[in-house]
Amino acid sequence: MSTTEAQDTTKSETTPVGEDSAVKSRKDRPTGSTHFGDADWDEERPDEIGDATWGEVAKACCVHDAKEWGKIFVGACGALFFLYFFLFALELLGNSAKVLGGCRAGGLLSDETNPVAGLVIGELATALIQSSSTTTSIIVSLVGAEAISVNTGIYLVMGANIGTSVTNTIVSMGQMADGAQLERAFAGATVHDIFNLLSVAILFPLEVISHYLYHLTNAMLPDSVGDGEKWEGPIKKIVSPFAGRVLKSNKDVIKDIATGKVENCDAYYPVLCLDGIEDYKHCASKCDKDAGEEVGVDCGRVGLITCDKTTGCPAFFQNGANLHDDSISGGVCLVLSLFLLIVCLMGLVNVLQRGLAGMSTRIIYKATNVNGLIGIVIGAAITILVQSSSITTSVLTPFVGLGVIQLEQMLPLTLGANIGTTITGLLAAMVSDNVDALQVALCHLFFNISGIVIWYPIPIMRRIPLRGARALGRATRRSRLVPPIYIIVVFFVIPLLLLGLSSLFMQKTVGFTVLGSFLVIGVVLGIARFIWWWKKQEGLQKCLACLDRRTDMNSTMKTLPEDMQFLKSKVSLLAEHTGLPEDEEAGDAQKGSDGTAEEVAAENEEVAVEDKEE
Repeated sequence: MSTTEAQDTTKSETTPVGEDSAVKSRKDRPTGSTHFGDADWDEERPDEIGDATWGEVAKACCVHDAKEWGKIFVGACGALFFLYFFLFALELLGNSAKVLGGCRAGGLLSDETNPVAGLVIGELATALIQSSSTTTSIIVSLVGAEAISVNTGIYLVMGANIGTSVTNTIVSMGQMADGAQLERAFAGATVHDIFNLLSVAILFPLEVISHYLYHLTNAMLPDSVGDGEKWEGPIKKIVSPFAGRVLKSNKDVIKDIATGKVENCDAYYPVLCLDGIEDYKHCASKCDKDAGEEVGVDCGRVGLITCDKTTGCPAFFQNGANLHDDSISGGVCLVLSLFLLIVCLMGLVNVLQRGLAGMSTRIIYKATNVNGLIGIVIGAAITILVQSSSITTSVLTPFVGLGVIQLEQMLPLTLGANIGTTITGLLAAMVSDNVDALQVALCHLFFNISGIVIWYPIPIMRRIPLRGARALGRATRRSRLVPPIYIIVVFFVIPLLLLGLSSLFMQKTVGFTVLGSFLVIGVVLGIARFIWWWKKQEGLQKCLACLDRRTDMNSTMKTLPEDMQFLKSKVSLLAEHTGLPEDEEAGDAQKGSDGTAEEVAAENEEVAVEDKEE
């Protein structure tokens, strides 16, 4: 292509002005390229997208007139506004989940368990409190306090790796209004789930058999660990204070229950503030038991909701509150955070759609198509800054839904997020002076590195999580119930089933062990029968046909009022064409019906009379 042709192509694909702005299909463009917002945007496959030059990307990004720069500035301000409150909603969601599930999560983490139970407990605890960083920090602290062993801590962090992906899966449901966006967003969210599940499927039995993570990290341990300082990322410093003014969770409750300092949450209630003054000093300052200080005399007492040294007590803090009151506050904030999350997600998506309208897919994918290793580094760096892999993947999921980031680019970013989230555990281990705590944190790091080595470098292995995520995304086209059912089954039903089975073997009695063995055999046979039905007896086709029937029925019910109005209008036209008013037709039909009935009755009477005479 000549320079002049390249310039003409760039102009037509990056500047939707004049007649080109009215073109809404790649079929009507000389270059055949698809632009963001086209009617056939979803029909273009990734292998059909042409390759742009960095010069074209730079021109599309930086060459604008004053009016366009003004629109870009307003759009950027709008995007930052919605992004900030999106992060705020995620922070509030995490705080609410900790208030609602903190007691249960602490109880789950409190005991020594078998490997399967440890894996499930780590997943459930993370799903309950919506933060793998918090879970891993607590696990590291438990190991440092010698409340649980290093081996148990390894299985717990494996489970935490699975539970952390529930947040972005929930976020993907915010794009349910658009079927194409939901398909891409759900695929972008579940590629994280599938990678973590596949890594656990390989590395969990390997660790049970060989303890390779334990031995690998044990060889790397120093003789001692010096005390460090807790580090807080810059995004947390920006978002957390505002969220803390609404609701601030007390993480010490989870740690104290897990370490056995208290039996349950009742030990923290009722909430008590000295002299009835609601601030950090009078409510949340801790008693020095060595100095003989007592609760209610020298210091206050807080429950699942606490106060902050700088921002004070949050809006939902209540002096004299009991566990039920705090749980209600957590539930209210959970609903508010989900509502705000959806609103901000819709606003962010709308702003991005307007900003990208008319942009060629060649330009977009060239700008976002980075090398896989660089993508992993970017994902890790972002996660270290925000100190949460859930936030990283949740922010990126809407971009996948819009089609700005391809699924192939989302995978390395999520892998980087898995690496970045281990930094929180390492920092928690640095605060502890126990080398065992550092060992668990290192196991978390090398578990994620091992998963990446297995599933990412080799193309044929990399395609497995990508194909699985695409299949789940396509399933949302058939039914919008797929995402909530997926979340309930994968993150709660199956883990609870495994936890129940493993608990039978933990009783250490012959009866429960035999019962558990029979149940395990039954579950294995049931799974084998299901696979046979799914593969050999057209189970997949039957499920898809059922979903298609449900989709057709829903679409029919939605269009039924319009269809009825259309039929009525056609009947009216037919009546006008025949020259008979509708009411006369109805009357004639009624008369005809009545007359026919009378004739039939008369004939029957005549037949009866004749029979009588005979």
